[in-house]
Amino acid sequence: MKARLASTLLVLGSLMAAQPVLAGSTDMTVWKSPWCGCCEAWSEAMRAAGYTVRTENREDLAPIKAKAGVPAGMEGCHTAMIDGYFLEGHVPLSSVQRLLSERPAVAGLAVPGMPSGSLGMGEDPAARYDVHYVNSNGSTGIFEEIGAR
Repeated sequence: MKARLASTLLVLGSLMAAQPVLAGSTDMTVWKSPWCGCCEAWSEAMRAAGYTVRTENREDLAPIKAKAGVPAGMEGCHTAMIDGYFLEGHVPLSSVQRLLSERPAVAGLAVPGMPSGSLGMGEDPAARYDVHYVNSNGSTGIFEEIGAR
């Protein structure tokens, strides 16, 4: 009996340890093109990480991006909102988790364009791209460098 209890507790502990620790809200809305497979892959990766993702398909994302405060030079292929922040494009899970953990005074994060190897854009261990922070006044900077330099 004690051996079975210990075994069960060990399995439960392992399962709990495998779950990501999420800070802040886990509810996310993603606005994307109805025909974009990479946006769907990104959304699925967020779901797999424990976020509750609601997707809204739109043919014209420009009004969503403008309302969120995404500068034209920082645009990616989809826009998400979580806990008062925007996530523009293929922002990696590590950056989302850091953003929600540290809660910096920024409007959001952006990965401009569609970098090969970014989350949702195929697996490429050699991928290199930058995750930018965007301030409410539109100024930007580097939040995280992804990949070897």
